[in-house]
Amino acid sequence: MEYTFEDLKKKKVAELREIAAGIDHEAVQGATQMHKDHLLEAICHALDIDMHIHHVAHMKNKAKIKAKIRALKVKREKALDKKKHEDYRGIIREIHHLKRELRKAAD
Repeated sequence: MEYTFEDLKKKKVAELREIAAGIDHEAVQGATQMHKDHLLEAICHALDIDMHIHHVAHMKNKAKIKAKIRALKVKREKALDKKKHEDYRGIIREIHHLKRELRKAAD
C-alpha cells in the first residue's frame, strides 16, 4: 500500500509498528521500542517518503496583504508622532488582523 507522510502522521503508534513489522529495512530495526517521532522517521526513510511538509499558501494575494501591512506601519508611525492614540489603536488592530490572515494561510 502507498503511504504519504500525512497518512502516516495521523496513525497511532501501534499501527505504525504494524507497518514497520512488514518492512524489511535496517531503518526500522527495533521499531517495537521506538517512539512515534522516531518510528515515523524510520518508516519514511525505509519507504523513501519525503517528510518535508509543503505549505501551500491558500491566499494568492499574500503580497498585497504584506504591502497593506507596510503601509499601515507608516500610518502607525505618523499617528504616534501626531499623538492620535485612537487612530493608533485602530491601525495596530488592523495590522494584527492582517498578520493573522497570513499565518492562517501558512497552515
